Amino acid sequence: MFDLRPVGYVIGLLVAMLGLTMLMPMAIDIAEGRGHWPAFLQSALLTVLVGGLVSLSCQSGNRTGLNLQQTFLLTTGVWLALPLFGALPFMLGDTEARFVDAFFEAMSGLTTTGSTVFSGLDELPKGLLLWRGILQWLGGIGIIVVAMVFLPELRVGGMQIFRSEGFDTFGKILPRATAISSQISVIYVTLTFVCFLAYLMTGMNSFDATVHAFTTIATGGFANYDASFGAFKGGGEYVASLFMLLAALPFVRYVQMVNGSAQPLFRDRQVQMFFATIIVLVVTTSLVLSLAQGRDIEPAFRQALFNITSITTGTGYASANYMTWGNFLIALIFFVGLIGGCAGSTACSIKIFRYQLLFSAIKVQIQKIHSPSGIFTPRYNGRKVDEDVLNSVMVFFVFFIVTLGVLAVLLGMTGLDFVTSLSGAAAAIANIGPGLGDTIGPAGNFAPLNDTAKWLLSIGMLIGRLELLAVYAMLTPNFWRA
Repeated sequence: MFDLRPVGYVIGLLVAMLGLTMLMPMAIDIAEGRGHWPAFLQSALLTVLVGGLVSLSCQSGNRTGLNLQQTFLLTTGVWLALPLFGALPFMLGDTEARFVDAFFEAMSGLTTTGSTVFSGLDELPKGLLLWRGILQWLGGIGIIVVAMVFLPELRVGGMQIFRSEGFDTFGKILPRATAISSQISVIYVTLTFVCFLAYLMTGMNSFDATVHAFTTIATGGFANYDASFGAFKGGGEYVASLFMLLAALPFVRYVQMVNGSAQPLFRDRQVQMFFATIIVLVVTTSLVLSLAQGRDIEPAFRQALFNITSITTGTGYASANYMTWGNFLIALIFFVGLIGGCAGSTACSIKIFRYQLLFSAIKVQIQKIHSPSGIFTPRYNGRKVDEDVLNSVMVFFVFFIVTLGVLAVLLGMTGLDFVTSLSGAAAAIANIGPGLGDTIGPAGNFAPLNDTAKWLLSIGMLIGRLELLAVYAMLTPNFWRA
């Protein structure tokens, strides 16, 4: 019989912990004096109560490690349960959001997508703004642990290649996850604090610096203003660009650096390719803005650096309306969002290492055509790549493209235009944040979309954040019979 108790125990604990974090924005609301704190108190009590009861009722099953099926359920169940309760402050608070909008916002936060259905952010209570930042910050550290501990075990999209980094956890997932997450947590908190200090130095007030440090390190993109990061011109854009890049690097390399070995970071081909890609894209965009459109060099470079970095890492900040940059750059930005950062980071989308494995496989096939009798082996970071890893990567690419196409078609069937449907699907599956066009582009938000489209996009965010296959595997009859 399929034992759900270990899964319920962990999810219940995490839900209860989420409820406790609601006390922080409640305190901010009390200090602000606008009378919105009861919404967080009610949400916290309900969340802690439900999570605690579920955990207690399932405690008897917490005696052994998780098996493979339970791990699949846990990774998906957490990202379904937490948005349900994370939506409560939006429903009970000043926004008085409907359930579909509140769930969309919470899902966008925890998956670090950054798409929003709220306008008038400048006037929202500080507690709600902080809550949006906290959701993304928690989602950022959560996805790092999932990426480094659970997804390699689930053989999702080639992630098993990172077992060689010392994170082989089969048969003892939870204990090993605790050991890894404790090291990552310290690094994550440290980066957030340093980012906070850097924002203060650019002139941000302490509240804006806190929230934006949360959403920058999480590569989430929730901002405190309708103008997104356009409210902080100049030095803030450079600081944000730096920390978005740092957050998009593999956190396992930071762990190795802390333990006295910095060489793996600089020798990592994934890191090298990531920075090379950013440089090429930023230089290209800067040249088009400055030479073809006649903009001054420094603002053109700054806007290119910030917005390209934001879209590539899936952060989703915008400091300018890039819909006015011309068709070439608009098309470039669409494809840039499908690149992503490094595996084991807070960044999202397809990720650099999958492209490297794909090109390595293509190179081998071309060599075999030229020399049929030769023996050629795909390699990654100097190591031979197993066939099952390559197969997993190929399947991921196929599923990504198919999922993107199906979601775009479904969105189009709800009445959305082609640009909104396609870019909205990409923004959800790749967890980018803004789409393209006047409605969901950098100058708009997702509020005007119909309810069906919002539900579809919420599902897309979940599927994309968990690397697609982790969710799809549970839709097969064999999974439940195993």
